[in-house]
Amino acid sequence: MKKVFRAVPWLALLVAACGGQPSTSQSEVEIPVSVEEVVKKPIEEYVIATGTVNAAGDATLASETAGFYRLGVNPATGREFALGDKVKKGQVIVYLDNPEQVNTIRIEIKQMAMETAQREYEKQKSIYEKGGVTERDLKTAEQNAIDARYSYENAQMQLAKLTVEAPFDGLIVELPYFTRGVKLNQSTTLARVMDYSRLNMEVSLPGKLLGRIQPGQDARVMNYSVPDKVLSGKVTQVSPALESDTRAFAASLDIGNPDQVLRPGMFVKAEIVTSRADSAVVIDKDIILSRGNRRMIFVVNRGIAQERRITLGLENPDQVQVTEGLEAQERLVVKGFETLRDGSRVKITQ
Repeated sequence: MKKVFRAVPWLALLVAACGGQPSTSQSEVEIPVSVEEVVKKPIEEYVIATGTVNAAGDATLASETAGFYRLGVNPATGREFALGDKVKKGQVIVYLDNPEQVNTIRIEIKQMAMETAQREYEKQKSIYEKGGVTERDLKTAEQNAIDARYSYENAQMQLAKLTVEAPFDGLIVELPYFTRGVKLNQSTTLARVMDYSRLNMEVSLPGKLLGRIQPGQDARVMNYSVPDKVLSGKVTQVSPALESDTRAFAASLDIGNPDQVLRPGMFVKAEIVTSRADSAVVIDKDIILSRGNRRMIFVVNRGIAQERRITLGLENPDQVQVTEGLEAQERLVVKGFETLRDGSRVKITQ
């Protein structure tokens, strides 16, 4: 006899439960984010320019007369001047010995003639005040004194041509070799002295910046090979006209280089500060979301993400000032904002 099996009621209920719709009682997922408290801080808006720096003082020294070559002695080393030596203004780097020219100049005789003529003029002036000589005699004595002084000063200038002096404090950067005692002609290059404790820099800037760059603006200058060494500079000159072919304008910077970190000829970057705010709400640019022509960020309030539309102010390549839409002490989402929506529940992770 066949056995008939009947469905058990509880088994039917189990099958129905397995094939039914999912439960709607699941809790909303919390999105992990990192936040930072907004604090006010300074921000600078600046323009980046590049160029080559040159020494503020640069002089090529040449002979002004013929003479026999002799290097001067460096008081700091006790030896003849050498390439790279420091020099002080007025120190003689090279002598051009020329006894024949010295004899022709006769500096001692002209000095004596000047002193004698000056004494004679003083004497005639005293006698004239007592009525002992005429005005014409006094003028003649004065003219003789002036002529004698000019003759002596001219002799001094002629003698000065026999020495080559440093025109300013600096370093010898070029010193061509000549055998001691060799006779050199006039206009022979003998040395080159540079002072690069200060540098100047010529930059070319886009025409759209004309009007934003002004003399007196501060600048930070650094070399790409030593980015941790930042020097201070100022804009000194700005051209009011654009170049017809490039539509750019020229500007000059003066840069302090007291430790000689930068050398003439180096290619450097300058950040010219055009505006600054000492206390502002400042955020990183990379956390700003774009919604058409709107700029948005997220803040967290009681575990809920709130979308904010912000208005921007000063900016530089990394940061931007927020003038509307964000206040100090609010908690700004800096990580995990990409998937947020207004009203999303969040979990703060640091």
